[in-house]
Amino acid sequence: MKSHREYLWFNTPNRRGYINITPAVDKELRVSGIKEGLCLVNAMHITASVYINDDEPGLIQDYDEWLEQLAPHEPVSRYRHNRTGEDNGDAHHKRQIMGREVVVAVTDGKLDLGPWEQIFYGEFDGRRRKRVMVKIIGE
Repeated sequence: MKSHREYLWFNTPNRRGYINITPAVDKELRVSGIKEGLCLVNAMHITASVYINDDEPGLIQDYDEWLEQLAPHEPVSRYRHNRTGEDNGDAHHKRQIMGREVVVAVTDGKLDLGPWEQIFYGEFDGRRRKRVMVKIIGE
């Protein structure tokens, strides 16, 4: 069995952002040479997420508004976590809702995604450099 690991780095200009990383994951799959196996993609920070959904601007805006309703950033005093001097208690909650990682089957050298499925990086406490790990295993 072979394995391939690479880190993708992001620095979003805003507190929240959503980036379609499917092309970058596809590139790593090609570099790996793996034809059959599994691809793990996970956020390496506790205020960011990796998830799969449709790359449709209205849906992404709906997610952003929905998450902000569930865990609003302000007032920052609502989160006990922020008593430590942080202001990102909401980002931890948003990450918990959206998830840490995805696993996608690799079939015939391609990501075996369903119709319209794309891999996204979700950032909930941006404006600094963060990474996502892509780990591909198989033959």
